[in-house]
Amino acid sequence: MEQFQTFIPLFILVVVFWLLILRPMRKRQRVATETQQAIRVGAEVMLASGIFGTVASIDEDKIGITIAPGTNIAVHRQAIGRVIEPDVPAESPADLDTE
Repeated sequence: MEQFQTFIPLFILVVVFWLLILRPMRKRQRVATETQQAIRVGAEVMLASGIFGTVASIDEDKIGITIAPGTNIAVHRQAIGRVIEPDVPAESPADLDTE
């Protein structure tokens, strides 16, 4: 029985490591992969460096981004930090009263 008691702290350490390090890391990796797969031509994106632009073309791993009229850059797919969702204006209460 004493042999197993010496492994209890090690087991607790492994569980804590998994909960605090590995699990969140896998979640971030999954979200990043989903973001990179959601990239479409015409979508507004933000690069990991903070540059905003619109997707002009998509190759295998290379994406063409228009950052200003007439200014295109090519970046690796993993450089995309996030896809910017278009703002949908909320309907005002005045728009709802059409009676």
